[in-house]
Amino acid sequence: MKKYVCSLCGYEYDPAEGDNDTGIKPGTPFEKVPSDWICPVCGAAKSEFEPAD
Repeated sequence: MKKYVCSLCGYEYDPAEGDNDTGIKPGTPFEKVPSDWICPVCGAAKSEFEPAD
């Protein structure tokens, strides 16, 4: 599963880890993350994330 990076602060969403603070379970691909999810570091919208290289 591909990782995604916040273009504003550099936070990396790793599907293997998910985001436990917002209820996104480990193993959740970025495409399945809800559209209203925000970056846990800077609050950027999901649309601000780009695939990691």
